[in-house]
Amino acid sequence: MLTGAAALADTPERVVSVSDAPQRVVSVSDAPQRVVSVNLCTDQLAMLVAAPGQLVSVTPLAANPRTSAMADAAAGLPVNHARAEEIYLLNPDLVLAGRFTDRATIDMLRRLDIRVEEFSPAYALSDVAARLTQMGAVLGQQARAAELVDGFNADLAMLAGPVGNRPQAALYYANGYTSGDASLAGQILSAAGFDNVATGMGYGAIGALPLEVLAMAAPDVVITGNPYPGASRAEAVMDHPVVHALKRGRVSGTITDRNWVCGTPFVLRAVEDLVALRHAVEAGR
Repeated sequence: MLTGAAALADTPERVVSVSDAPQRVVSVSDAPQRVVSVNLCTDQLAMLVAAPGQLVSVTPLAANPRTSAMADAAAGLPVNHARAEEIYLLNPDLVLAGRFTDRATIDMLRRLDIRVEEFSPAYALSDVAARLTQMGAVLGQQARAAELVDGFNADLAMLAGPVGNRPQAALYYANGYTSGDASLAGQILSAAGFDNVATGMGYGAIGALPLEVLAMAAPDVVITGNPYPGASRAEAVMDHPVVHALKRGRVSGTITDRNWVCGTPFVLRAVEDLVALRHAVEAGR
C-alpha cells in the first residue's frame, strides 16, 4: 500500500532533493495566477503541485483515463489544444510546455510576451523528483513540491528493496520496440526487482527488438503494451504466435500506459504492479 505522493494520486540508487534541479524560482507572493498547460505530463505535474484555482486549462489528454493517471481531477478543468490563439485568449501569466511541444506555438507565445516554461521528459525515476521540484519553483509552490518529493522518495525506497535472484523480463511494445535501463520504463522494471533482457543485449533507452532475438532470450516474463482499440498494424506483432508461446506457461504482464508515460509519482503504481508480478513469478518457480 503506497503512502505520501503515491497516495495522492527507478533505480533507487540516487534520491533527488529539491535543491538538485536549478531553475527560476518564484516566490509565493509573485506566483502566477493563471497557468495554462499544453502538455500531458505538465498537466499532471501542475495538478499535483498548483494551488486551488491557479491552473486554468489543461490538454484534452489530461481527462482521458487511457492516457492520464489524473483523469478524474482534470475532468472539471477547461481544455486547450495547444494553439497559440486560444491560449492567448485565456490570458495566462504562465504556460507550461514539454520540450517537444510544437515550436511554432511556443515561439508565438513568447513573441506575445507570454512566459513559457519548458519541461523535459523523464528518462529516469530520479527525474520525477526533479520535475516536481521544477514545477514547484515555477508555480511558487516550493513547499508543496518538497512534500511530494519526500513522499515519492519514501514510497520508492519502500517498494524497491533488495531482491535476491532477479527474474529476467522483456518489455515489448508496438512495432517490436523495447526499452533498456536508460529509460523511465526500464527503470520502473529494475526498481520492481527484474533484470531487463534488453539491457543485457546492449539497449540503452529504446530500440527495435527482433522477434527472433526475443525468442532466443526466453525471458521469465514478457511485458507487452496495452493495445488501443482498432486494428493497428504496429500492434499486430504483440499477437504473434512467438509472443503467445513465450507467454504460455509463464506469468505475463501488461503495461498500463497512464502510469508509465509521464514522470510523476504515479510511476510508483507501475512499480507496485510489477513487484506483485515478480512475486507471482517467484511463487511459480
